[in-house]
Amino acid sequence: MSIYRRLQRWLGAEDRMTHIVPGNVAPGFSLKSLEGKELSLSAALQRGPVVLSFFKVSCPVCKFTFPFLQRLYKMHGSDDVTFLGVSQDNAAASREFASEFGVTFPVLIDDAGYSVSSAYGLSMVPTVFLIDPDATVRISSMGFVKADLESIADTLADRRNITRSPVFRADESVPAVKPG
Repeated sequence: MSIYRRLQRWLGAEDRMTHIVPGNVAPGFSLKSLEGKELSLSAALQRGPVVLSFFKVSCPVCKFTFPFLQRLYKMHGSDDVTFLGVSQDNAAASREFASEFGVTFPVLIDDAGYSVSSAYGLSMVPTVFLIDPDATVRISSMGFVKADLESIADTLADRRNITRSPVFRADESVPAVKPG
């Protein structure tokens, strides 16, 4: 951390790396999916928790993370758990990304001004949130954090009273962290 940022933090200035953290209420939004369907966070939360993942198609850590999010979706996506990807790119590039990395959960397009990304105070992607049905953020993860994805899986399994299953296989060499 730079001396300037340390001084800002010490003086109580806003840290640009902050974002919505556990315990905060997730900002509501409504965005169009790749299929042109309008989806809102509030409608998704009426069905149950939401795993919300922000990304850019050019981000190498996003490319690394999204296949694991897809695996998590296959394990826990259901009528009462919604997974949403929020792309900071146009629909054509986002569609190609989803196809290349096998993403089958809905991908939404943040508008040109990144209004939703801004509302969440994002400073990097990927950023993944687990949001409870009351709109409270339970887990907030920046970059790729293996333990956070496992925690999301455990929380979703516990909520549905099913056996916990690891997201990562024993034969995979997956780093604990990859900063975004």
